Amino acid sequence: MTIIKISDDALARAAGADALAAAFEKKGHEVHRTSSWGMQWLEPLVEVDGKGFGPATLDDVDAILDGSSDKAIGIIEEHPWISSQTRLTFARAGKTRPLSLEDYEASGGWSGLKRARTLGGEAICKEVLDSGLRGRGGAGFPTGIKWETVRKAAGPQKYIVCNADEGDSGTFADRMAMEGDPFALIEGMAIAGEAVGASQGYIYLRSEYPDAHRKLNAALKLCEDIIAPFKCEVRLGAGAYVCGEETSLLNSLEGKRGEVRAKPPLPALEGFLGKPTVVNNVLSLAAVPHILQEGGAAAYAERGMDRSKGTMPIQLAGNIKYGGLYEVPFGITLGELVNEIGGGTATGRPVKAVQVGGPLGAYIHPDQFDIPFDYEAFTAADALIGHAGVTVFDDTADMGAMAHFAMEFCAEESCGKCTPCRIGAVRGQEIIERIRKGGRQRDTLELAPQMHNTKKDEGRSAGEEIGLLTDLCETMKFGSLCALGGFTPYPVMSALKHWPEDFVSNPEVVEQALDAAE
Repeated sequence: MTIIKISDDALARAAGADALAAAFEKKGHEVHRTSSWGMQWLEPLVEVDGKGFGPATLDDVDAILDGSSDKAIGIIEEHPWISSQTRLTFARAGKTRPLSLEDYEASGGWSGLKRARTLGGEAICKEVLDSGLRGRGGAGFPTGIKWETVRKAAGPQKYIVCNADEGDSGTFADRMAMEGDPFALIEGMAIAGEAVGASQGYIYLRSEYPDAHRKLNAALKLCEDIIAPFKCEVRLGAGAYVCGEETSLLNSLEGKRGEVRAKPPLPALEGFLGKPTVVNNVLSLAAVPHILQEGGAAAYAERGMDRSKGTMPIQLAGNIKYGGLYEVPFGITLGELVNEIGGGTATGRPVKAVQVGGPLGAYIHPDQFDIPFDYEAFTAADALIGHAGVTVFDDTADMGAMAHFAMEFCAEESCGKCTPCRIGAVRGQEIIERIRKGGRQRDTLELAPQMHNTKKDEGRSAGEEIGLLTDLCETMKFGSLCALGGFTPYPVMSALKHWPEDFVSNPEVVEQALDAAE
């Protein structure tokens, strides 16, 4: 009897992993359902004695068993896509069974929590700060500073809240972590509780992740005695993108409408139910157990570049040949990620644009592919790392349409609390439509032509519309209450700047309008 390993990750299951596992079991073999290696173009991936076969189908079962399959990729751990990574947060990916306490403990699980309980809150916060860990949800705020703020805050009750509302396009690392290594997230939350003096935690999970929901609830039951007196439970969201913003999330968690709160007060001081609250992303918390192991903080800080320390699980998606999860220290260039590791586009056509950071991230031109994966470097380029989702587009993409989609997405997902986001996104769609029609289109508001000193029967030229769009984006960027309205200008203006030909027939009009706006 041979032990067969097949992932029970949601993507692998969607590709037919369950039927494949049943076929091997029917032939009398023991099947272990493990976490995913993250090589998603090869799912479902079958592992036999360390060797991989994929993407496997039911027709491949016999050939895999007798060693004649043409789907063989060799020893999985020696595959260049795996061996070139530095896996810390996803060190167990592909190797352990998600709900096996035995597998988790054998791979170093709970050692970080055990050590944390000997240190005390102040020392834990210092270790996390010394590691250089920054929030992996997008803001990049130092995790240790946030924890220390909550630790020092006065209050009879404090909370740990995990933001698992992974809603950005092209992102799936949170899902993979929760489905494949749920104990690591729970251990990270328990360590956070030790650090700040919180006895209760909540995982705010998007409702579109039923597999993660099932895994987390099962894992919490299995380890409740280990993490005690810390308690944790899963709460489901209702599909609102804006609830990925921490204050909207807290409102939703309290049973209120999911809309943004004004800051201050910060959640670290007045968060869930008005109490001091740590709100961290899944990847931030899942990185903590490794950092709290003996010597882990120093080793973590040695990786990366400048102020971006440690590793980042980068998600390669969209029109890309080799899509999947690639964990590597900060500093790798975007060109390496897309062309060397990702293999370029799946269609074989030239790469036209890459969007990093979800639907609110800037579109990056291939001329900018020398940008290192670093928070400050991306900020300097008017771009975002966000949750590190990298979505690739080939040369058939219409960037004018993509800019319009950004405004459309913002309008659809806005909580409606602030004017720049609620109304600005609607006006933004209208302006982009007029630009792409060449300008000189009558405004829907009778007053608008007079306001801009143009004749009522003429409307605005394309250049004037571009100036108006630039002004609108500035208002949204600096006047919105949260990142939804504040970051929508990034994809819009980057698309306009780098691909003006997708907006107007004469690209010089765009350049002149942007120069005038400055």
